[in-house]
Amino acid sequence: MPEATLEVAGISKRFDAITAVDDVSFDVHPGEILGFLGPNGAGKTTTLRMILSIFRPDRGAIRFERTDAPPPKARTGYLPEERGLYGDARVLDLLVYFGVLKGLHRKEAYARAQTWLEAFALRDWEKKKVDKLSKGMQQKVQFIASVLHRPALLVLDEPFSGLDPVNQDLLKQIIRQLKSDGASILLSSHQMNRVEELCDRIFLIHRGRRVLYGGLEEIKQAHGEHLVTLRFRGDGSCLRSVEGITDLSLDAGSATLRLERTTSPDSFIRRLPEELELLALHVDRPPLHDLFVHAVSGRQE
Repeated sequence: MPEATLEVAGISKRFDAITAVDDVSFDVHPGEILGFLGPNGAGKTTTLRMILSIFRPDRGAIRFERTDAPPPKARTGYLPEERGLYGDARVLDLLVYFGVLKGLHRKEAYARAQTWLEAFALRDWEKKKVDKLSKGMQQKVQFIASVLHRPALLVLDEPFSGLDPVNQDLLKQIIRQLKSDGASILLSSHQMNRVEELCDRIFLIHRGRRVLYGGLEEIKQAHGEHLVTLRFRGDGSCLRSVEGITDLSLDAGSATLRLERTTSPDSFIRRLPEELELLALHVDRPPLHDLFVHAVSGRQE
């Protein structure tokens, strides 16, 4: 794996008596998407603001491209959860303005802005004022502003907010292309399905501290039981006597259940009663949504 673009090493931040972030560490590499997750009030926004030099950490270090310094603005793209556009500005003029602020020559910013507007089917709106656009269109314009200068580090906070399913799929393709082009992407979202589709690794923060960190499959294997779905002929009530299963839910001709941590899918199949005629079987790990809820709820208890 290439050297990390961003290294966050043991950062902490307090506001009066409240510890918002407590000894948090992670890194993001070129060509990688790290899912940065947590419930409301967990410390996500404070961490992102420290990475973006809006706040300074009380302790710890933030390193960018092996230098002992936070990311420079010209090398960073940030899509905030809240809108940060000037409503009375025209779309193309606004994008060119943001491009110049990030170090592009005006001519280059103009050309790139038009290319991106074409990609998002917004060319017909380039001379319209931002406040005349729909919420979804404004989200696309704000995304373009965050990537126009081709940042090495891209921070996306709820990037799918306000987008319909078609435009969510389009944005998903574009994010994957940016990853393929070598960008290091920090993706914060409450849409767990999108995080699962896009992210290589996961970082979950709760009450200011790291709860989960690692590859998605690695986390699922370490923290989640197998989920099993069955279709069958026969009396499904015989499944109640099978050892090693929990959370059994029966319906006519079908069942869903969890395997205990010590029960493998192979051993479960061998224990199925002979009188049950198996028609279909699907085994999977729990979705990220379930891991998120379990990790956060467990910490709250």
